[in-house]
Amino acid sequence: MTNSTNWWSSGCGRIELLIGLDDALACSHAGQCDSDVEWLRKQTYIIEQLDPIKPKLVADILREYGAWDDGDLADHEANLDRLVWIACCDTVENEAT
Repeated sequence: MTNSTNWWSSGCGRIELLIGLDDALACSHAGQCDSDVEWLRKQTYIIEQLDPIKPKLVADILREYGAWDDGDLADHEANLDRLVWIACCDTVENEAT
């Protein structure tokens, strides 16, 4: 990670991620961001932050958004993708304000 970094915190504050602004910008654009999120999830600094997070915690936090049902939230890897995507979008939005 060579760009400026920003802390992102989930709404309840139980998860915090340090995300490079350039990386957040790459994952929060119009259109499909899946391949960009997939790339970011393979970066060592993101892997190290996501590995210790318990699946139930990620699902609980995503449940607060109301966009996914219990079936959707059963897939931890997909949940991590969603979490990273949300964190990137929030990071970019907060940087703009």
